[in-house]
Amino acid sequence: MFHKDIKNNLKDYVGALEDLDKANVFELNNAFILMFHGGVKNNLGDYVGALEDLDKAHALEPNDAFILKIHEYVKRNVDDYVGALEDLHKANVFQPNDAFILLMQSTTNFKLNKYQIASETFNKYFILQPIIIGYRKLKNHWNGW
Repeated sequence: MFHKDIKNNLKDYVGALEDLDKANVFELNNAFILMFHGGVKNNLGDYVGALEDLDKAHALEPNDAFILKIHEYVKRNVDDYVGALEDLHKANVFQPNDAFILLMQSTTNFKLNKYQIASETFNKYFILQPIIIGYRKLKNHWNGW
């Protein structure tokens, strides 16, 4: 599995898929393998295949917020913002007050022109991540010089 990570980081997505396929032979219906398989397919632009793998992973591990976060990411890649929000709401049940989930909810609501909800959600994110926001603002300020 770590071999897959190296290939994925090197953007050798085809090689990463081959490694995951080999791992799948030894552990059929492993949610972890299916989740990464879907993530690599997403990187290759195979969004339909990615969603199929992630659906299978979610069926095996329905309470896994990480699988749902990857699932919503693929849905946003195909402009299914309503579906992405559904995944984020489910993920939030299993991982409440997760800053990443709040940020993605804010971004997705913004894409749906739900500006008030996007702003409220971003404020919740900011409460959890004030240092990161401040750092980014400072970094952007200094990069402008």
